[in-house]
Amino acid sequence: MADVAIKAGIIGAAGYTGGELIRLLLRHPHAELVFAQSSSNAGNAIAEVHRDLLGETDLTFSETAPLNAVDVVFLCMAHGKSAEWWANTTVPEHLKVVDLGNDFRHTTAEKAPAGFVYGLPELQKETIKTARFVANPGCFATAIQLALLPLAHAQMLPGAVHVTGITGATGAGQALSASAHFPWRVNNISAYKTLTHQHLGEIKASLQQVQGVAPAVHFVPWRGDFARGIFVSCTVETAVPLADLLHVYQIFYQPHPFVFSGKNTIDLKQAINTNKCLIQLEKEGDQLVIHACIDNLLKGASGQAVQNMNLMFGLDESAGLHLKPIAF
Repeated sequence: MADVAIKAGIIGAAGYTGGELIRLLLRHPHAELVFAQSSSNAGNAIAEVHRDLLGETDLTFSETAPLNAVDVVFLCMAHGKSAEWWANTTVPEHLKVVDLGNDFRHTTAEKAPAGFVYGLPELQKETIKTARFVANPGCFATAIQLALLPLAHAQMLPGAVHVTGITGATGAGQALSASAHFPWRVNNISAYKTLTHQHLGEIKASLQQVQGVAPAVHFVPWRGDFARGIFVSCTVETAVPLADLLHVYQIFYQPHPFVFSGKNTIDLKQAINTNKCLIQLEKEGDQLVIHACIDNLLKGASGQAVQNMNLMFGLDESAGLHLKPIAF
């Protein structure tokens, strides 16, 4: 597919996910970044805002978004803004859209424009291939679903799942808040949105889609004192031997290039700066714990968005996503 040249644009490109998308698209073998729109930074050089891109591009942020000049647009706006943009925009008939916000996921499907598809490739890759509009999953939702989908597919999920998860500071976005300031965040940890996290709706919807009935997901998220990454641990009760469970995971993820499962210990640095999800299974008695870790800005956001773009345009889904983890 070397002759494919996808013209791409980004709306809301000054934030963390916009910056990661710019980085990925600049180096994508089959894509060209045409514009990166930002109302707050219009006219500023991209490399002055996303300073990690110094020497990578001479582009500046645009005030407008020339939709007729691109084949796909990524929406990287705050939650609620995508629906507002959609209501006030005439979308060209040729244009494909990947929304990284919460507006058009399972929880608000009744409000989504016709044709929006939930964009978790490991759940419905074939559907994404023919979609015009894709709603990118949430970051915590991605990690938790990837931890649980093989069990749901094998009809092995019990009636209740208990999940804890920790996320880095970039998961809260760039807007300042009391819990985002360095003096508060460093050497600190806290729980937030206990049992009420906004990603629970899409998690339950996907599990119900696969298993026919959704378990109760009791989720306690934590704020971590690091910049990026998500690590979740899901506990379920099952009498199935660990060796059989490992086989279930290996078979389920065999067609999916970014998910790796096994019994070896995983750590966050193996996943940071990649589009990978790493999964570890361990068992004591009838208690199974599934650990999963991802980079919240890549597999949890921009990397998965590019993976979805690849599928939508008939490319190898891993194109432009062969990234090295930081490791140390």
